[in-house]
Amino acid sequence: MKKLLLGLLAIGLTTQFYAQVINEGMLPEVEVRATNYKYLNSVDNSEAAVPVQLLEDMVAKFDIKSSEFYEDQSDFYRVYFYIPDGMIVAAYDRDGKILYTIEKFKDIALPYSVASSIAEKFPKWTIAKDVYKVSYTADQPAKKSYKIVLKNGKKTIRIKVDEEGEVL
Repeated sequence: MKKLLLGLLAIGLTTQFYAQVINEGMLPEVEVRATNYKYLNSVDNSEAAVPVQLLEDMVAKFDIKSSEFYEDQSDFYRVYFYIPDGMIVAAYDRDGKILYTIEKFKDIALPYSVASSIAEKFPKWTIAKDVYKVSYTADQPAKKSYKIVLKNGKKTIRIKVDEEGEVL
């Protein structure tokens, strides 16, 4: 019994010795870059509808250098991102930084602040259609607006509101 325990102890210790070997230089260095964090901070899509969040994240994560149309000579790239609910046109420089975006989404869920503001200012009216537009330019805050069609029976009105729900 002693020999069995000593044998298991010896095997257990030898595997630990091999686990402690560190080979420096086996893993390549990884460079972490947050190229388009300013874009994500500016559009602040935390309250936006899920399709908007997904497409804006895709635009921010897009790597222009690994795309099939990347060329070292070009300084400017315009890329179109489409989903059934909307689209984003994004312009990138040669380093992959977003220069500007034009975004348009149709019939998406409105943020609570916008929906409650409309319900308060236009009681008895229902939202028939909405269009969400975002315009982003590098080093400037994003401009967001909603064009909304309201209906009350046979009556229809069109309004434009900002991201806080203020009628423009």
